[in-house]
Amino acid sequence: MGPGRPRSEKARQAILTAALEELEEHGYAALTMQGIAARAGAGKQTIYRWWPSKADVVLDALVDLAAARITVPDEGSLPADLDAFLAATFRERGQRKILVGLMAEALLDPAFAAAFRERFLFARRAALREILGRAVERGEIADGIDPELLIDVVYGVVWYRLMIGHAPLDEAAGRELTALLLRAVTPR
Repeated sequence: MGPGRPRSEKARQAILTAALEELEEHGYAALTMQGIAARAGAGKQTIYRWWPSKADVVLDALVDLAAARITVPDEGSLPADLDAFLAATFRERGQRKILVGLMAEALLDPAFAAAFRERFLFARRAALREILGRAVERGEIADGIDPELLIDVVYGVVWYRLMIGHAPLDEAAGRELTALLLRAVTPR
């Protein structure tokens, strides 16, 4: 944010909430700064002063949402941690419009792609990496297993199902993925 009045947290939250509501109602393609401003009761110029594009507004909203709803569990074991993490991740399937819209934007805009990776995608990967790291320390993952590949497997399933929509992305799928990962990584 450049010079000028500091952001009001209340106005910021109203704008982010309005962006999510507009997305839910109209979808990413129809989302406009004007629509966000009208719903938030804010000036369009205020939104543009704080965010350069609708994608940046939505990214901020998504980062806040993920931080609040998908925590890094520490249940004491890899099965319990994975189950809790993937259940919370897959429970957020209602965010499909947001995620698919942002991924499409990232494919078209390299600058936004970098922000999306750094602020959202890498943060989600770090959360899963923390869970896997604790499991390695407890001896729950066999030697020679590449944690980055495991992370790719998890998010590959998430993104593939989000983008293609060919199979459910729900808590049952999260439990199945947990079971599959545990069979693959458990020391023999």
